[in-house]
Amino acid sequence: MRPELIGVLLYVLIQFAIGLWVSRRIRSREDYLLAGRSLGPLLASFSIFATWFGAETCIGSSSEIHQHGLSGGRADPFGYAICLLLMGLLLARPLWRRGIVTLGDLYRERFSRTVERVAVLVLIPTSLLWAAAQMQAFAAILGSVAGVSTDATLALGAALVIAYTTLGGLKADIITDLVQGIALILGLGALLFVALSAAGGVVDVVRAVEPQRWSLVGEGESLLARLDTWAIPIVGSLVAQELIARMLACRSAGVARGATLAGAGIYLVVGCIPVLLALAGPSLVGPLDDPEQFLPEVARQHLPIFLYVLFAGALVSAILSTVDSALLAVGSFVSQNLVPRRYLEGSERRELRVARGTVILAGITAYFLARHGGSIYDLVETASSFGSAGIVVITGFGLWTRFGGPRAAIAALVAGVAANPIAEARGLEAPYLTTIAVAFTAFLLVGVLERARSSRSTRSGIERGSPLDACPGLSTSGP
Repeated sequence: MRPELIGVLLYVLIQFAIGLWVSRRIRSREDYLLAGRSLGPLLASFSIFATWFGAETCIGSSSEIHQHGLSGGRADPFGYAICLLLMGLLLARPLWRRGIVTLGDLYRERFSRTVERVAVLVLIPTSLLWAAAQMQAFAAILGSVAGVSTDATLALGAALVIAYTTLGGLKADIITDLVQGIALILGLGALLFVALSAAGGVVDVVRAVEPQRWSLVGEGESLLARLDTWAIPIVGSLVAQELIARMLACRSAGVARGATLAGAGIYLVVGCIPVLLALAGPSLVGPLDDPEQFLPEVARQHLPIFLYVLFAGALVSAILSTVDSALLAVGSFVSQNLVPRRYLEGSERRELRVARGTVILAGITAYFLARHGGSIYDLVETASSFGSAGIVVITGFGLWTRFGGPRAAIAALVAGVAANPIAEARGLEAPYLTTIAVAFTAFLLVGVLERARSSRSTRSGIERGSPLDACPGLSTSGP
């Protein structure tokens, strides 16, 4: 067995042991899903960074930039960093103050139980697709290290991820995120220094990059198509339960906001390392049969064995953290928003069993999606765009206005799910922006109808009642 494989497996086993240790201290579903709402600034910041920094940044995005230049990686790290910034500025405080467990709780409180369930059924596939992308990345890295087929490493990775997540929950994830984040920063920093030094230094590498590879604009791309490309990671990921759970797990609204903003900064800075390496790709590695092996191959060729183990282990751990969050999101949606409350009330142990059982089923589903779902980049983009338009619309109206009721929310959700594949099939330049516009319009139209119907009902009630009912200032009772 290769020594680097032994090192990476030891890294994973240590993480698995932490999950097992933490599982003995989990007493409630809130401990399992939200780490007891006890996160401070340091743990929360690194956890937010580690949750978002996974397969797409290091494997999918670097592969696209290696092939197409900077325009292939606009979503990551730039789009997702902007998304994190907006989450900190707009969502962290109001969501934390509501004391919810999932976004579904917000929709139940603001609209209705039906809206809660429909929204959750739209959100669950997004988390599953996200988990599938991370499993693919895990398999790509482990395959590069072990020199075995991706199918074998995918099955092994799925088994490890499911077991790790089922045991430790968010508490285990939070504890390992700090170590993972530091190790990942050190590993990527070492890779950047060694690889660029071997290629002649930063100046020579930058000069060798062809000018067109620095452009964020795709060849022949219109302004509308460009805006659509940016909107998918920025707007579509604003309502990601994986990250919102981290904000809700903080000990105060201020910590939630500050940690999200700090996580955005760390994410952007560290995320630029794979970008620079990918831009310099032709001078770092030769032709590759599988472009998604770019970053692991750069590490394998340029790092000494110790640093390579550090890099690969940290990257694998970061991916495990991201998968963990996605599977926990599914577990929280099912146990909190879909399973009837009468079945769970009064039994914390039963609530934990349901959450853990759902995590196992979600992991198995994500494994099959990873095997048949296309590239990492495609899976992540689909996860960000699937149904998110309607979710974004009802979240905005639900948090900041009193306009619109259950029917308006359902109309927006249905429109968001239906409009995107139609827009894609018709070849529109901006399918995602079109879907948002359709969902927004559906909410407005049905919301206006709801308000008109409510006004008619109110007038009808007044006409049928006492004449004094029309005068709120009068009363039939004496002083």
